[in-house]
Amino acid sequence: MKNILAISWFYLITLQKKTMAVTRPRFDRQKHSEFLKTLKQRVNQYFDQKKISKYGNWKLFFKTVFMLSLFLIPYFFIVTGFIENYWIIIALWAIIGVGKSGIGLSVMHDANHGVLSKHKFVNRIMESTMNFVGGNSSMWKTKHNVLHHTFTNVDGHDDDINAPAFLRFSPHRPLKKIHRYQHYYAWFMYSLLTLMWITYSDFSSVFAFKKQGLIKDNKEFAWEFSQVTIWKIIYYAYLLVLPLIFSSAPFWLTLIGFVIMHMITGLILSVIFQLAHVMPDCDFPLPDLTGKMDNNWAVHQLATTANFAPKNKIISWFIGGLNYQVEHHLFTNISHVHYPALSKIVKKTAVEYGIPYYSEDRFFRALKKHAKMLKSLGRKSELAAS
Repeated sequence: MKNILAISWFYLITLQKKTMAVTRPRFDRQKHSEFLKTLKQRVNQYFDQKKISKYGNWKLFFKTVFMLSLFLIPYFFIVTGFIENYWIIIALWAIIGVGKSGIGLSVMHDANHGVLSKHKFVNRIMESTMNFVGGNSSMWKTKHNVLHHTFTNVDGHDDDINAPAFLRFSPHRPLKKIHRYQHYYAWFMYSLLTLMWITYSDFSSVFAFKKQGLIKDNKEFAWEFSQVTIWKIIYYAYLLVLPLIFSSAPFWLTLIGFVIMHMITGLILSVIFQLAHVMPDCDFPLPDLTGKMDNNWAVHQLATTANFAPKNKIISWFIGGLNYQVEHHLFTNISHVHYPALSKIVKKTAVEYGIPYYSEDRFFRALKKHAKMLKSLGRKSELAAS
């Protein structure tokens, strides 16, 4: 056993040595610089006039308790064996899946951006909920905070559009025959998102980030790889092994419930992510030969991001205000509880400066547009030249 571990670790170290840093695109800081300056002034003025904090408030505290309860209470009923009815057990697993989504979208997300609370230790504790629901906080911060929020919809740099070969989220990706049908099967693939987290994605990210220079040396690589491994073991132990041992359900039913839970979480998270960026209005810009982008960072965010269902308070509450993606991308240092108010400021300023502001009023209409976008990306069209 020791020899196997030694060989495996030698293989990991050898593989990650064969890497080189990736050169990132640069944004034009001078272009439309007045827009961002004016927008920041108006947003700061809003908080000064209201005399409120940019962090989460008591409403977010209540939501945090609710989402954690939505996850933990059904788990308690499953693992204690109190429930014997098979259909109720499956329903409990489904509720856990919804709770996991709520934790990720409303709690972990704000915490990982450091805005759930003004207290850093609270954010650090709550960002670790990502580890408990199957992901990895450190990998998420790099993929989401660093790559996605900086290089939104830039092929080769935004990990969110770096899909498996059978999905095409960018017009700059190679077109394959199977993509012609992706608007049918993509929804099923979306449901597998968190199953990929717990089996492959986070481990793959450790190697990818070392290759890209985001993990700087062997010591950091070893630490990150170890942390991902340990948290996966903890996750499987409490959310799969314990129910298998203590639940009144048979082995097969527990496995089915576990998979259903993940598919519900994966579908919810994926749809929310994709409706914000893989839409007909959104751009997929590329840097020029020198690595320079055509716009400054703020205008780039507006060009590549779209809001959806902004007036739907239920959706907005559950998904942590991520239907206000434009505001979130511009102000990651502000909690989502403030996005509805900020959206009026952002839209007004964008219109004044002639900068696009994309928003779809209805959720199902946004879903339809996303499906249309998937269909377009699966065919040879004007998208391929954009």
